[in-house]
Formats: sequence, C-alpha cells, structure tokens
Amino acid sequence: MGVQQAIGRTYHINQASMAQNLNTLAREATTLLQRLIATPSPSRDEKAAADLLEAQMHDWGLHTRREANNVWAVAPGHDDSRPTLLLNAHIDTVKPVASWTRQPFCPAVEGDRLYGLGSNDCGGGLVSLLQAFRLMAGAARGYNLVYLASAEEEVSGADGISRALPLLPRIDAAIVGEPTAMQPAFAEKGLMVIDATVHGRSGHAARAEGINAIYEALDDLVWLRSYRFDKVSSLLGPTLATATVISAGTQHNVVPDECRFTIDVRTNELYSNEEAFGILQSHMKSQLKARSFRLGSSGIDPAHPLAARCLALGMKPFGSPTLSDQALMPFPSIKLGPGNSARSHSADEYICLSEIAGAIDIYARLLGGLRL
Repeated sequence: MGVQQAIGRTYHINQASMAQNLNTLAREATTLLQRLIATPSPSRDEKAAADLLEAQMHDWGLHTRREANNVWAVAPGHDDSRPTLLLNAHIDTVKPVASWTRQPFCPAVEGDRLYGLGSNDCGGGLVSLLQAFRLMAGAARGYNLVYLASAEEEVSGADGISRALPLLPRIDAAIVGEPTAMQPAFAEKGLMVIDATVHGRSGHAARAEGINAIYEALDDLVWLRSYRFDKVSSLLGPTLATATVISAGTQHNVVPDECRFTIDVRTNELYSNEEAFGILQSHMKSQLKARSFRLGSSGIDPAHPLAARCLALGMKPFGSPTLSDQALMPFPSIKLGPGNSARSHSADEYICLSEIAGAIDIYARLLGGLRL
C-alpha cells in the first residue's frame, strides 16, 4: 500500500492518528518549502525548483508528468465519467526587492515564522496543497483529483499554466493556493493593460507652432480620472481604469507631436475585458490598443458545490483585487491558501509554520466532505 492510500484510509478510519499524520505532513511541507526557498525560481527560470519538486513527488510515490517547468500528478483511479478538481499553486517568484534585510534565498525559521522569498507567495500554498493531495489521493472520493505546480504565474507567461492545462484531464473546478489567510476568494479582478497614443504636430515652442500632443491627451486623461463604470460588484467593487505611465516630447523647445500613456484596467466579474475596452474606446479620442484580453475576471457561483462546501465550513468569502492563474482558468475556481496577500512581493517575506499546518487541516476537511 502506497503512502497516499494509507493516509487516505486513515482519514476515514482513525481520527486520532489523523492528527499525527497531519503533523507529519506539516513537517514535511516545511522542509520542502525550505528547500524550494533555497532554490531561486524567478519567473521563466524555474527549472531547478521544478526539478526539486518533481524529485520529491517521485520520492513520495507520486507519478508525475511535466511540460516545460509545470509539474503535475493525477490521483489514482481517475474516471472520466466523474468531475475533476484541480489543486493549483505556482513555483515561480518575483525577483527580490532591494530593501530585504535578510538573505532572500536563505530560509530562516524564527519562532513560528519561516522567512524567505516565495514563502508566502506562494510556497505555503504550493506545499500545503501538495500534502492535501497526498492525503486525499487514495481516499474514497466521488471526484477525480489533480495537483498542478505551475510556472510563470507572476508574469502570466505562455509557458505557465496555459501550456499545461490542455494536457490535463478535463477540469471542472479548481482551488488556487494563493495567500488568502485560508478564507475563500469567490471572485478575482481581471487585468488589462492599454497603450494609448495621441498625435499632434511638432513646431517651435517659441512661436507657439504646431499642435501639442500633451494638450491633446489632457481631455482624455481628465475624463478618465472622473469616469466610473456603472456596474459595481458586491465582492470586487467597481472596475477601475487608471493612467499609470506617460511619455511625450524630445526636448524643451520642441512642441511634441506624440504623447503616449498607459492605462491599467482592473475589471470586476460584471465586465469582460473586451466590454471595458469598448467603453473606454467610445469615450476617448486617443488611439487605444489592449496588450491582451486574456486576463479576465474570474470566480465561482456561491451555489457551486465547492463554494457551498467552504460556506458550510464557516469560511467567509471575499473578492480579491490581485491577479493569479485563476484568470487563465476556463472553469469555476476559488482562491484559498495560507499566508497573507499583504506579505507578497515585499521585503522579508514570511509564512507562519502554523499557517501551513492549519492549511493542510482545512484542505483535508474541505476535500473530505466535498461532493462535486
């Protein structure tokens, strides 16, 4: 009998030893996370960390598959006639900011805290979901289970989850292990970046010649500052469009003939990116070009069995303003993971050991009573 079968049967038979198993899983998860922290894995350069994770999964008796730096496993007994739940978290990290006071790739435990780059975003979710997968892989379930550690999440790269999803079994729902303090995000804002260009005509500034492209852009910028999208989400609030970068001119005495600016758009679930783009385009005279429409808002119906199970466990749903691989999932999903989103991308990032242990326990209870 493999470890996942043994642990799965324990889950149903012996609740006393279940606590002991959870403690063991938490210790193993912490050790694995320390090794991952010590293995730099910035986006698009995750090979060493993927190798490490894949080897550990093999050592634990899991049969893995891999595409680029995406690693996954399918629980035994997969049946295409049953619904399938995906457990997903990402391997990659952002690059460390200059204000770190510690060595970002040297894992350090101080009290209940494990410090290191990627510990919170989203190493804690990565190792906790893996342990939950091991725990439930051999248990009696009415659904299939897939675990995916994906690459390039921080840059929404083409070689990340988008490359892996077509190779997985059909997925019906997903849990994404981003840091949410183990409260479920039932909705997540989308992201669209728009490049705006305004043309004028150059001339000599001393003679007030030409058409100043900066002044031509002002009307659009003033409108954008005051515009409010009509549909406001109860979970995510309003869709936001914010001018964030602007560039114009070549030197002080030349009237600029071109002004470029960037608009950061965060859509709620009530607008597709295409719809939001159309609204902006209809009101602005600037030439607008969206870099991509692919990162739309995502979420789940509160009546969905996965969401209902969270509510039955007393969890409090919320809407997340930050983007994750949920944006690339064409199926219902929730974001649920250990840690705190405010620690992500910050200096001296950390995860609490108690958060990892608690997450494995909560995942086990959620999955153990789930009926998809």
